[in-house]
Amino acid sequence: MNLDRRGWVLGTGVALAAAAAGAGWALWRHRAIPPEAAAALWDLSFDTPGGAKLEMGRLRGHWLVVNFWATWCPPCVREMPALDRFQREFASRGWRVVGLAADQATAVREFLARAPVSFEIGLAGPGGIELSRQLGNLAGGLPFTVLFGRDGAVMHRQIGETRFDQLAEWAAAVRQ
Repeated sequence: MNLDRRGWVLGTGVALAAAAAGAGWALWRHRAIPPEAAAALWDLSFDTPGGAKLEMGRLRGHWLVVNFWATWCPPCVREMPALDRFQREFASRGWRVVGLAADQATAVREFLARAPVSFEIGLAGPGGIELSRQLGNLAGGLPFTVLFGRDGAVMHRQIGETRFDQLAEWAAAVRQ
């Protein structure tokens, strides 16, 4: 095989691999979450760092941002101020933010003592990762954020750090 043909074959292979990766990413972002996975969330309750119960069912009917995080996760810690700002600025418009900590209760309490937030925190523990997988986090990575509509259906999800402007764009896109 001559050099020109070899380069063409290699270039075509790289282009096809890139197209397949892009298509896979698009399918993941738009893959429907089974309704039963989202519905199961509303039946759950979590202990809070303060010892109360966080009943997810009472949040149904609100626009809801659920963020899976851990104290040992640097991007999770970096995004906390953005989530807190979103809660403070959008609560009057019917939005709620819930952080589900896939972490040890003591670590979460210590973290929140140093960096308090205005949104509710549930102690999901290691089971939080499995719950996030049921909601579309195939890799089980953190942070993972899911936006729920008032009807309880998943509207959007993202793995990785979120920013305030992203959250505000999501809120605007769902046309309250």
